[in-house]
Amino acid sequence: MQVHKGIIIFSCYLIILKYKNMKWISYFFFYTYIGLVIIAGFWGAFINPYFDFQALFDLETSSLDEYQRINILSQYRFLRAIELGFGIFAVLFVKNIFSDQKFNLLFLSIMASGILARLVSWIVDGMPSFLMLFFMIYELIGLLIIIVYSRNKIYKHASA
Repeated sequence: MQVHKGIIIFSCYLIILKYKNMKWISYFFFYTYIGLVIIAGFWGAFINPYFDFQALFDLETSSLDEYQRINILSQYRFLRAIELGFGIFAVLFVKNIFSDQKFNLLFLSIMASGILARLVSWIVDGMPSFLMLFFMIYELIGLLIIIVYSRNKIYKHASA
């Protein structure tokens, strides 16, 4: 776990050094993260959650008994719809997220909660797949970059 932490910190350091225009890199991570949140949320809630179970979890929902299948799909669709709602919120309030402390803190707290949930799962449930680790690391790098940009843009001006 220490190796991953070092890689993440080093990657963030390089990105921050390489891109003097923090606005561009912050918006890049914001829109790639939120774009996937919206697509995955809509897809999983309303289009084809069965594909998600097969591709992400190697689980055929048809192998579950009816009670388990119905309830796991119901909960999964609900959580994906919440994910979609978060994505829509972020797109509608992007200007506020990058200019208003309350919106910024709310957005970053929700994003951090998702990353924290992945970390807790790793500790409690075991090592996730490469794809899940990739998502977690990408989300963490994006979170750190947006925090750095936000602190320099929003919070510096608010305290002056």
